[in-house]
Amino acid sequence: MKMKNDIYKPIDAEERDLMEEIETGNFESVPNVKEEIAKAQKMAMNTLALLKNKNINIRISGHDIIKIKSKAAEAGLPYQTLIASILHQYANEKFKIEM
Repeated sequence: MKMKNDIYKPIDAEERDLMEEIETGNFESVPNVKEEIAKAQKMAMNTLALLKNKNINIRISGHDIIKIKSKAAEAGLPYQTLIASILHQYANEKFKIEM
């Protein structure tokens, strides 16, 4: 079952090797394939649930919000996007806050 259509062109070496295994008949499925599929689907659903944006409410001093809005305007960003970006960077350890 040789796939000639570009839609099925592998994107990396691992995918190319997997396609070759399948095409040559050397690919063996795991014995508990239904359980593995169910487990993968559950992991995918859990990942998607985590990736959804969440709304939060925080209190910020009036002085700080004015400064944040000013900095966001200078950067050409909505202030909420700037705040979300800063929190994202902190959560992913791109910078640390001295306490």
